[in-house]
Amino acid sequence: MIAFRIAASILAAWLALAATPAGAERLITSLSNHRVMVTSSYTGVDLVLFGSVERDPSSAIRRGGYDVVVTVSGPRDTERTRRKGRVLGIWVNEDYRTFVNVPSYLAILSSKPTQSVAAADTLRRLQVGFDNFQLPQQIGPDVADVVKDDPFRQAFVRLKQEHGLYVARDGAVTFLTPTLFRADVPMPANVPFGIYEIDVKLFADNAMIAQSTSALEVIKVGFEQFVANAAHDHALLYGLVTAMMALLTGWFASVVFRRD
Repeated sequence: MIAFRIAASILAAWLALAATPAGAERLITSLSNHRVMVTSSYTGVDLVLFGSVERDPSSAIRRGGYDVVVTVSGPRDTERTRRKGRVLGIWVNEDYRTFVNVPSYLAILSSKPTQSVAAADTLRRLQVGFDNFQLPQQIGPDVADVVKDDPFRQAFVRLKQEHGLYVARDGAVTFLTPTLFRADVPMPANVPFGIYEIDVKLFADNAMIAQSTSALEVIKVGFEQFVANAAHDHALLYGLVTAMMALLTGWFASVVFRRD
């Protein structure tokens, strides 16, 4: 019985290997800088992502070429979107929706419109494109994603886009050769701090054939980071120093502008 199970396992493994394409492509990517340092003079920067498709020389050349979708997602957070309305002539918050564990930054860069790189069900399963990326909401006791036409979801994405934190660019991935590509990843001035995930998907013949993941870090450096650390690690001392500086500033101003 044991020998039969071993033989069956070996046969299953052999069949799995036989079913795997012999000439599967491999995706290699590299980022120009894996650490973004934010100082007082930081106004934003574009990182350059390079990628290469390596394939087995014995495999057939894909006549339709390749397509690439790059998804960069920042640190996740819980945010709230409010809907305002007029009540007795005054604008007030009528309703709100809480988005749970959603990216604070999201950039989707593609070599062509995302809806044309694969079938619709494949794009939904792989969360390719804004319409398919999951943005869970707190709806009563449940947390779930909603349809793309949901007004709160549309408002949330629109506000993020207005602040440059959600970006969708078709054609942002450029093929320099049939197997070598590049893309510019925008990091705006108000970019959140933390670890970012970079997901690169390679498509051909309306299917994903390879994937590569990496990460980058956005950190605050310089005097701003010193002040932030002092406020966090030595809150009492930071408060006393701040109050003292305010008193000294007020006294100095009274001396300078005093009328004799």
